[in-house]
Amino acid sequence: MTTKTAAAAARATVYGYPRQGPDRELKKAIEGYWKGRVDADTLRATAAGLRRATWRQLAEAGLHEVPTGDFSYYDHVLDTSVMVGAIPARLRAAVELDALDGYFAMARGTQDVAPLEMTKWFDTNYHYLVPELGPDTVFTADSGKQVGEFREALALGLTARPVLVGPVTYLLLAKPAPDAPADFEPLTLLDRLLPVYTEVLADLRAAGAEWAQLDEPALVQDRTPAELNAAERAYRDLGALTDRPKLLVASYFDRLGDALPVLAKAPVEGLALDFTGAGAANLDALAAVGGLPGKRLVAGVVDGRNIWVNDLTKSLAVLGTLLGLADRVDVAASCSLLHVPLDAAAERDIEPQLLRWLAFARQKTQEIVTLAQGLARGTGTISAQLAANRADLASRAGSPITRDPAVRARAAAVTEADAHRSQPYGERTTAQRARLGLPLLPTTTIGSFPQTAELRTARADLRANRIDTAGYEERIRAEIGEVVSFQEKTGLDVLVHGEPERNDMVQYFAEQLTGYLATRHGWVQSYGTRYVRPPILAGDISRPEPMTVRWTTYAQSLTARPVKGMLTGPVTMLAWSFVRDDQPLGDTARQVALALRDEVNDLEAAGTSVIQVDEPALRETLPLRAADREAYLAWATEAFRLTTAGVRPDTQIHTHMCYAEFGDIVRAIDDLDADVISLEAARSHMQVARELAGHGYPREAGPGVYDIHSPRVPGADEAAALMRKGLEAIAPERLWVNPDCGLKTRGWPETRASLENLVTAARTVREELAGS
Repeated sequence: MTTKTAAAAARATVYGYPRQGPDRELKKAIEGYWKGRVDADTLRATAAGLRRATWRQLAEAGLHEVPTGDFSYYDHVLDTSVMVGAIPARLRAAVELDALDGYFAMARGTQDVAPLEMTKWFDTNYHYLVPELGPDTVFTADSGKQVGEFREALALGLTARPVLVGPVTYLLLAKPAPDAPADFEPLTLLDRLLPVYTEVLADLRAAGAEWAQLDEPALVQDRTPAELNAAERAYRDLGALTDRPKLLVASYFDRLGDALPVLAKAPVEGLALDFTGAGAANLDALAAVGGLPGKRLVAGVVDGRNIWVNDLTKSLAVLGTLLGLADRVDVAASCSLLHVPLDAAAERDIEPQLLRWLAFARQKTQEIVTLAQGLARGTGTISAQLAANRADLASRAGSPITRDPAVRARAAAVTEADAHRSQPYGERTTAQRARLGLPLLPTTTIGSFPQTAELRTARADLRANRIDTAGYEERIRAEIGEVVSFQEKTGLDVLVHGEPERNDMVQYFAEQLTGYLATRHGWVQSYGTRYVRPPILAGDISRPEPMTVRWTTYAQSLTARPVKGMLTGPVTMLAWSFVRDDQPLGDTARQVALALRDEVNDLEAAGTSVIQVDEPALRETLPLRAADREAYLAWATEAFRLTTAGVRPDTQIHTHMCYAEFGDIVRAIDDLDADVISLEAARSHMQVARELAGHGYPREAGPGVYDIHSPRVPGADEAAALMRKGLEAIAPERLWVNPDCGLKTRGWPETRASLENLVTAARTVREELAGS
């Protein structure tokens, strides 16, 4: 095929799209179903309507091929477990009784049955439900969802491409079931799983699918020869099938590395590659393997994870180079647009000159269509769009919001000593224990308490001027009083103020720091029905005035027990924001750390004896390739220490992390030099406690004993059993007792019961230790 013909064949597509609807209709319908206000038929009708509206919008925007199967009630990896019949035995009865309720039981658990483990989807803030497999797992095909949604799109007269999680990635993401042998590897089930994919692909082909997309993002990570051989075998076997659609194997989030030649040689009809960020290395690598002769290449040249407008001229240059490397080049985002908000045009509170810098899912779709048009018909056909794009880029580059000389001078003046405590941990802990006077196995919570409907209403009333600031603050004071009183009566040892004034653990701080933009409608799915509005880190960061001191000090005035000051750490402030792409992340992290350092020092000066700086995103932001990790961890841990190192030895610094694979960063956790770390551990059965022990972690730790992402109330016996398991790895004088994470999303009845059980369990185990 000539270059001219290849360009003419260019088409526009995406791998996936936000699921929630413009007003989060899906979230409201699902939560209404859980509460019994919405029946199953209404929920299904709402979901079908959202799918149809999305596909129509994509087609009307100019996409030539829409994705199907990426829609989910909760999580697409959980959907894959259903598709392949990988239902854990403890949840099978619930699924057999009612498929929809059983699906949600797998995600959320029931009072009697624990849910699947949940963790982060690669280096994003999206959470997936971890497949639970064992040597006895029997896979059975259920293609109903995939075929049904594909047929819905066909009925609208659209060209559609079903999207599935690929078999290799599915197995690499899985974990051994609790009763599986310790050395069991889920990837050994590949030969058992491939026939199920064969059946699903055949069903899709019978339904009329010309193409099917198999997502294999796990292959952008470092993979062993055995894992690469498994990928080679999987696509050799699937490619050899005769009764199937054409196969498009997609990777994203990074470069493919050693997996690229494996997939390039596989008997599949197309590859989809990421050419943004670290994925830009795919360009030279693709040329080095001789390109993809006779195959389709879907080029992800629009960043699917950040919100800045695309440099169209630069992307066209990349696309032009790719034309000579494949039989057909199509244009897409680098990954599913699930990771960005829906529509920047809905943001009425952002100044127009700043709004022009932003591209959410709808704007990215238009960028993809524009690039495909320019590639197919020549840049002359998009000259107006190119001129407008150049003006948008120049507006951002020249804006004074992006550079503050005072902030840059302060960051440049930081010394190595600024990022280290004045005394080592062994000396600090003696001073802290004398100051705090805590019992063995001290109890605490992570920070937030339930955000009630009354609190949300008060915040909305303040925004709408239905109440004044004084009325709103009176409501906050009353809530803090109730939270502190409950904790005292329950018997918790280190209290929190409950964070009733905070809308989100990142947005709350972003709204008080210079350099950030906040959105009104920029919702992004974190897990299930939990959506967040990541703020936009647009310029240099500073803290004009204290952000948390007032409410923390008020809470402390209500009790003689220590009240933790609560902050979000610098890495998490970056990870859960849309970060600027015009300077190194480490430079931005240092600016945020210095702003937070001012807050930490002010909290201490106000008498706060315990300060928690949460870093749940430290593992999440870990680069997918090992070669890139040392540099990241160096600036990430320095940023945390820079935030916390200015306090006195007797001020106790806590940190918190949740829902990640902590074994990958145990050394970095040590390098943070926090006095106490609390971590998610309930769903993973205290795995992190064993990982800390294996590293020889010398500080105090609180592996969680209460899974707050499930509505079930753990009994005191259950919490005590987890504590005993934690004590097998962590000495009693270093073990704290706490939930997995904050309680913001839970209701008060379950929170009360769970924390009362937690305190009862701690007392029981203390008595056992005293009598041993």
